[in-house]
Amino acid sequence: MDTPLLAGKIAALSLGALPVFYALHHVAALSHPLGVALMSALILGLFFVSIYTLSRGEIYYDPLYAVFAVFAFTSVVDLLIALQEDGYMMGFMEFYTKEGGPYLRTAHGIFICYWDGTVHYLLYLAMAAAIRRRKRYRNLGLYWLGSFVMSILVFLPGNILGKYSSEIKPTFFLAIPYVLVPCWAGLKVFNQSRAPTYCTPIMVQEEQRKGLLQRPADLALVIYLILAGFFTLFRGLVVLDCPTDACFVYTYQYEPYLRDPVAYPKVQMLMYMFYALPFYGLAAYALIFPGCSWLPDWALVFAGAIGQAQFSHMGASMHLRTPFTYRVPEDTWACFFLCNLMYALGPHLLAYRCLLWPAFFLHLPPGSQAPHKKQH
Repeated sequence: MDTPLLAGKIAALSLGALPVFYALHHVAALSHPLGVALMSALILGLFFVSIYTLSRGEIYYDPLYAVFAVFAFTSVVDLLIALQEDGYMMGFMEFYTKEGGPYLRTAHGIFICYWDGTVHYLLYLAMAAAIRRRKRYRNLGLYWLGSFVMSILVFLPGNILGKYSSEIKPTFFLAIPYVLVPCWAGLKVFNQSRAPTYCTPIMVQEEQRKGLLQRPADLALVIYLILAGFFTLFRGLVVLDCPTDACFVYTYQYEPYLRDPVAYPKVQMLMYMFYALPFYGLAAYALIFPGCSWLPDWALVFAGAIGQAQFSHMGASMHLRTPFTYRVPEDTWACFFLCNLMYALGPHLLAYRCLLWPAFFLHLPPGSQAPHKKQH
């Protein structure tokens, strides 16, 4: 996969969010929630028109260029929100978090803003630059898709179900395109052609003849997936109020954040249990039996989702905006950090393995079959 340069034009335009929102902070009309929603929609519309005017060639070549450009602008806005809420800057986004999205002032909201303002922002610039240079960006797009969808699937239900459900503002409905556009973008990314693997049929046959014990890296990954699956199921049972002593001890001594009434940690653990847990089982199967060509793509999507989720969950568990009783106790901080860090790193190692040595997951050419192996 080529590593593209960053899109300078989009970077320059997106940084225009600083003077724009600094000026809007002093507009009296924005003290009303409806005014904030309408102004936000207007700014995004004007930004899209600017991008369309300046970059018609790139948009005609790939419409996702406009999507990445607009989302890059919103990433800068999110970074401003996070920096403001942590006290690193003032006079930019107070009107928005007060009248537009009070749930962004939670610890979870702050950390999804940090992730969007850094990781997503760099991904947008890289993918836009790839489009401009007519390069591939499918792998970057899959990682972004998983990360973006996970943040939406946790944040929006958490807003509705948590203690801020009574403070839903008109700007909440701006999330509708944030749900629809990634669905369309995801289809566009998946339909792009894959990068060539340069694996010959002989290489594929040789790799697929090996048993699991002959592939120590895959064996280690299978063991990790099994352990991660048990950890996922356990934390899902914890947020479902399982009455066992183990769940009680874990909740109060290791991750009291799972009891926070903001609802984000509960929704996150349920997302893990209903979506991550089945994937762990399927991924272990794909590492044992050859020819599961779906795994490299979905491993990237899954790595993006877990990376975003764990960053937000770990950060919010220790942030000062989380009430003291729900923060990780100091005497168990090392255990909490190690377990959650390994939970985040494992899917990235799986995606790296799939991209670096894809022969085991390729379909054998017609008429060829590795002995004693089942093809999928």
